[in-house]
Amino acid sequence: MGYPLVLLSICTINAILLLLSCSSCMSLANGTDRLALLSFKARITNDPFHVVSSWNDSVPHCEWPGVICGGRKHPNRVRALHLKSSGLVGSLAPEIGNLSFIQVILLQNNSFHGEIPREVSFLFRLRYLYLFNNSFEGEIPPNITHCSNLIELGLSSNNIVGKIPVELGTLSKLQLLAFHKNRLTGQIPPSFGNLSSLFSISAAINDLSGSIPDALGRMTRLMFLGLADNKLSGTIPPTIYNLSLLGCFDVGYNQLQGSLPPNLGFTLPNLWWLSVHRNQFHGTIPISVSNLSKIDTFSTGENNLSGKVAINFGGLSKLSRLSLSHNHLGSGEADDLNFVNTLTNCSNLTFLGFGDNRFGGVLPYSVANLSTQLTTLYLSNNQLFGDIPVGIGNLVRLQRMGLSGNLLEGSIPTSIGRLGMLDTLHLYENRFTGPIPSSLGNLTLLTKLLLGENHLQGTIPSSLRKCKYLLHLGLSGNSFNGIIPKEIFDLSTLIELNLSRNSFVGSLPLEVGLLKNLGILDVSKNMLSGEIPSTLGACTSLEHLFMEENLFQGSISLSLSSLRGLQDLDLSHNNFSGFIPKYFSTFKFFQNLNLSFNHLEGHVPTNGVFRNLSAVSVIGNNNLCGGIPELHLPTCQIKKSKEDGRPHIFKLIVIICGCGGSLCLIFVTIFFIIYRRRKGKKEPTLLLIEDRHFKITYGQLLKATDGFSSRNLIGVGSFGSVYKGVLNHRETIVAVKVFNIRQRGASKSFMVECESLRNIQHRNLVRILTSCSSIDFEGNDFKALVYEFMPGGNLERWLHSHANDIPNEQRHLNLVQRLNIAIDMATALDYLHHQCHMQIIHCDLKPSNILLDCDLTAHLGDFGISRILSVSTNRSKNHTSSIGIKGSLGYIAPGEYLFH
Repeated sequence: MGYPLVLLSICTINAILLLLSCSSCMSLANGTDRLALLSFKARITNDPFHVVSSWNDSVPHCEWPGVICGGRKHPNRVRALHLKSSGLVGSLAPEIGNLSFIQVILLQNNSFHGEIPREVSFLFRLRYLYLFNNSFEGEIPPNITHCSNLIELGLSSNNIVGKIPVELGTLSKLQLLAFHKNRLTGQIPPSFGNLSSLFSISAAINDLSGSIPDALGRMTRLMFLGLADNKLSGTIPPTIYNLSLLGCFDVGYNQLQGSLPPNLGFTLPNLWWLSVHRNQFHGTIPISVSNLSKIDTFSTGENNLSGKVAINFGGLSKLSRLSLSHNHLGSGEADDLNFVNTLTNCSNLTFLGFGDNRFGGVLPYSVANLSTQLTTLYLSNNQLFGDIPVGIGNLVRLQRMGLSGNLLEGSIPTSIGRLGMLDTLHLYENRFTGPIPSSLGNLTLLTKLLLGENHLQGTIPSSLRKCKYLLHLGLSGNSFNGIIPKEIFDLSTLIELNLSRNSFVGSLPLEVGLLKNLGILDVSKNMLSGEIPSTLGACTSLEHLFMEENLFQGSISLSLSSLRGLQDLDLSHNNFSGFIPKYFSTFKFFQNLNLSFNHLEGHVPTNGVFRNLSAVSVIGNNNLCGGIPELHLPTCQIKKSKEDGRPHIFKLIVIICGCGGSLCLIFVTIFFIIYRRRKGKKEPTLLLIEDRHFKITYGQLLKATDGFSSRNLIGVGSFGSVYKGVLNHRETIVAVKVFNIRQRGASKSFMVECESLRNIQHRNLVRILTSCSSIDFEGNDFKALVYEFMPGGNLERWLHSHANDIPNEQRHLNLVQRLNIAIDMATALDYLHHQCHMQIIHCDLKPSNILLDCDLTAHLGDFGISRILSVSTNRSKNHTSSIGIKGSLGYIAPGEYLFH
């Protein structure tokens, strides 16, 4: 009996030792995960919702927010990290590779930067890796393919560069691959053809080049293929058209050629999205498209397609968007638009675009029977004639209607006044006659009304004053007469008013000064008379003012001196007299100044815009002299004064002293008191540079922000922090953006922002006051920008509550305020894209970069990743190059919706 007992004791001891050993290993493994998470936390520089800041030793790591543990054998090992949309700022710690049991990493919708650590390749159990919508840089680690169990890889909406690793073709279990909206270059690897499990690949909005690999045709499970907005060339491989499960096929905005196969609708019967927009396709639209019963979006715009559209859309009940614009479709014949009759069965239709083609005939009356869901109807720039069907008023949800550039005639139907949701109405360049229907005043949401270049008559209806959101009003090139109604100037939102080439008489009303937001005013080529209204100077946002070929008279008003943002001013062919105002030479943004054919006299300045012969015209003013030699004007005769040259004030003193000693003494005493006070005024603390910016030192900013105290911290971004500061003896409140120079890309962001804001100004752009590029008191590089302080904060704080908001703080924007903010931003973008002397793309428009002043006027800020396009000098159009711009403006690939 003793032997079995001894054996049992030995077994028991071994079991206990083994158990202790396993417990020790488990404890060590658990400690590894904890340390890895703490390393992750250490790389976070901003945690606005206090997610990772609560990770500490007082709570087991499996109970930390965002950390998920589990598993039957290893219950304390980290299996998932769920930190999406947490507002985190920082870089991804390499120690994340020590979470060897992790299967899911969800870090999307944050502000991570830096490179993706190569240590991610150690996570051989990883199945889902979502890093999209951050600011990751560098290349895709090729060794990420060691994560052989990956099912979904989301890297979209970052700043990833380099080529797509061919090694990705070895991830045999991969089902979803998304890296759209980055800066990837090179070709699509043919090795992708080995991904037999892949059902979705999204590579849109990159700089990919070369042809589409034929090998992609081997991915028989593929349902989503998004390659839009790249530089792909060549033809589409025929094998792609055999992927019968394909639902979304988007190759828009590339340089592809070829034609669409005739059997397209039969080989790809599951298509719900087909876009070949803006390529170089030719040929006709296949009739087999009629078989795409699941199609939602069909876009072939901006190609070289031709011929008749012979598709029967009657069976495409799910069709929502149909875009055929900017091709050579149609033949100018009467039956070109017969296919529109079949669209009446498409009850889900919201977008219909046939503009810029060769469609002829009349506008079919069946247009009135289209889906009441229709929001956009675009038929501009064709060869349509006849009337607009009265039934057009049935399209009650229509928001945008474009019929410009045709041969349409007759009167504008009053039924258009029933389209209460209409935002944009383009009817210019047709042959419409009669008056403007007063019913257009019912379109209270209208922002653009363009009726120019027609044969319209009569007066402007006063009912238009009800269009309180109108931004653009174009009535040029018609036969309107009478005086300009004062009601027009009740439209305080107007940024463009074009009344040129009509027969308006009388004076320009004083009420023009109410248009505070006006950027373009064109009243040229009318019969207006009188002087320039003094109230025009209140339109301080004016950048383009055209008053030529009228009967204006008198001197050029001093009130124009406040229009310091003017770029174009044309006062030619009028009856102006007097001298050329000297303040014109101080306008820094002048590009064109035309004062020709008036009765001006005296000296022509030689500085400012007057130094540029191509920017100034003064011909037809016979009494002008001086100016630069290239103007070939006579030399001004200087008359010598017979007076002794003493200042006039001293002459006045002599005269008064001659009248009485006491009066003289009083006057002299008062004069010298005033003189000494003026002379004794302190010079401003900040030294102005070129009348625009002031010099400032690191020490002044240190003092202004109380040593960059956290109490004055307004916000934190990817490249630095923003502090509230007080300058000029606590009289001027500013916002100081201090760049973290050690952060990669910060110096570049500083230079980009300086370049973007250097010579632009607009009422809806945050005004930069100055910059500081120096060293701090410890000898380190220091860079900062000083902005006008916005007491309303950013729009993000008004739209969404945050964990660190003040309790019970009421922040609410009503519908009108939201719309005004949207208008402000649209105005700012219009200025940057089309009105600015150098075209600028902001690239990072979001609520946190929209700042509000005390009146809730919106200002766009943070130009740190903006792009500057080529400069255009054309008055009406900007011809730009897209070099350096990533993606196509206003375009969202369907792949964007995968993760939102």
